[in-house]
Amino acid sequence: MTGVRFFDELAIFAWELMNEPRGESGSSAPLLQSWITEMAAYIKSLDQRHLVTIGVEGFYGLQTQEKNAVNPGDWASSLGTDFLNNSAIHNIDFASVHAYPDSCGWIHIRDGDDILKKPVLFTEVVSSSQQNQQGSYQRDIFLKMVYDKIYESSKKRQAGAGALIWQLLVDDMQGYVDQFSFVAWNHLSTYKLIIEQSCRLRRTFVKEETNRKYRHNDPCPSIGS
Repeated sequence: MTGVRFFDELAIFAWELMNEPRGESGSSAPLLQSWITEMAAYIKSLDQRHLVTIGVEGFYGLQTQEKNAVNPGDWASSLGTDFLNNSAIHNIDFASVHAYPDSCGWIHIRDGDDILKKPVLFTEVVSSSQQNQQGSYQRDIFLKMVYDKIYESSKKRQAGAGALIWQLLVDDMQGYVDQFSFVAWNHLSTYKLIIEQSCRLRRTFVKEETNRKYRHNDPCPSIGS
């Protein structure tokens, strides 16, 4: 559509090998590890300008049984994936985690700092929009907790890199709706959280001189304010 080759396209942040790759059992771990290694190297051979991640959910496998307690269930360790072993592969630039309310992965950020020495991006952050008794959205409570943890890590230049909501839609996308999807500007409290997180992360990393070019229609207040 743009006439720009993918490896020159500035709108592309990173390549994901597969959404939630899994094997049939724990014994498939070596095969999956080999596939990740091969595919990551192949993508790097085609495009060295963009980052590469796997797309794993963040489960700890049989190889790291001491961390299995943070999995959402015993089943998660028997799928052939292992957050540490998979993410440690040389051509994987950052680790991915899918954070549901029953499997929120703060230990993954610590592992990014202490073991992997790589950023950790929450590529799916999921929570229901059901309201609690106080009238606040459960989604907002969960999202703010995730955002705060990531911000505290980021401002210390640690592994917490960001969070992507599953799933943000725009109007007239009914065919993609699931129990977690929503249109942000129809939920102003959530929309405000998203803007605030984006702004404070940008203030952490973007200096005032660089930030001036973003001033037009900028929802973020001045870095100096």
